[in-house]
Amino acid sequence: MASGLIALLDDIAGIAKLAASSLDDVAGAAGKASSKAAGVVIDDAAVTPRYVVGLTPDRELPIIWKIALGSLRNKLLFLLPAAIAISAFIPWALTPLLMLGGAFLCFEAAEKLLEKLQGPSGHPIEELAANPDPKALEDRQVSGAIRTDFILSGEIMAIALSTVADVPLWEQALVLLAVSLFITAGVYGVVALIVKMDDIGLHMARDGGNGIGPVIGRGLVQTMPVLMQALSVIGTAAMLWVGGGIIVHGLEEFHLGAIPEGLHHAAVAAGHATGPLAPVTEWIVNAVGSGIIGLIVGGIIAFVVHKIKR
Repeated sequence: MASGLIALLDDIAGIAKLAASSLDDVAGAAGKASSKAAGVVIDDAAVTPRYVVGLTPDRELPIIWKIALGSLRNKLLFLLPAAIAISAFIPWALTPLLMLGGAFLCFEAAEKLLEKLQGPSGHPIEELAANPDPKALEDRQVSGAIRTDFILSGEIMAIALSTVADVPLWEQALVLLAVSLFITAGVYGVVALIVKMDDIGLHMARDGGNGIGPVIGRGLVQTMPVLMQALSVIGTAAMLWVGGGIIVHGLEEFHLGAIPEGLHHAAVAAGHATGPLAPVTEWIVNAVGSGIIGLIVGGIIAFVVHKIKR
């Protein structure tokens, strides 16, 4: 009887160790997948704050919460099941889908650059002020943000899936679930902080006195416009880098190696020329090369789209 109980306890301990090991694998894979999707995450965080521009401060956080819930719904109800179905039944479609998503990122970045050159088509505050119904105004902003998030979340999930394509389906599902929760919480937590940073700074600045608090508050108020502009630039650059990198990797998968090999040789040559800084130099050359390829692809797509519109 005692030996049977000991054997049972040994089995339970073995299962617990296996489960812990599996959870470690899932956590590691989720971290790797999240880092791979970093460029898209940065752009998501950079894009979302514009959806609360012109709204009253007391409605900013509730709207961000609604957008975050919509983003999580996108990922868990639509994108995660679709990703698992693709992995289970048509895994060959993952690379073409990734390349399509990468091309879309490049197109979006090219459109942003074109808008910067031509000037924006409308001012968010003017557009919002034209609608006197606050409820309809909020609903429009939230639905627009969730639609944009769906595209970016789809790309995040596809990138995450590509990093765990060789593990069992249940582990893929757990990794995608972890990525969905982690990235949604991270992105919209950062967005909430960005959106309220100027209010926090204004509150600190109004406290008065000669302490460091008011100085930090005034610094925050003055820095926020610069930060928002920097986020926009970083987001656009990240889209070109990530989108171009996905396309380069896809070309390798399809054995169309001229561009990937040329970029690799250029990075290696630059690395040899810089000695101990070789790893950093190679990464920079690869990133810049991917960004240039992304800009070319995005520019061609934008040119075609605008021709069709005309």
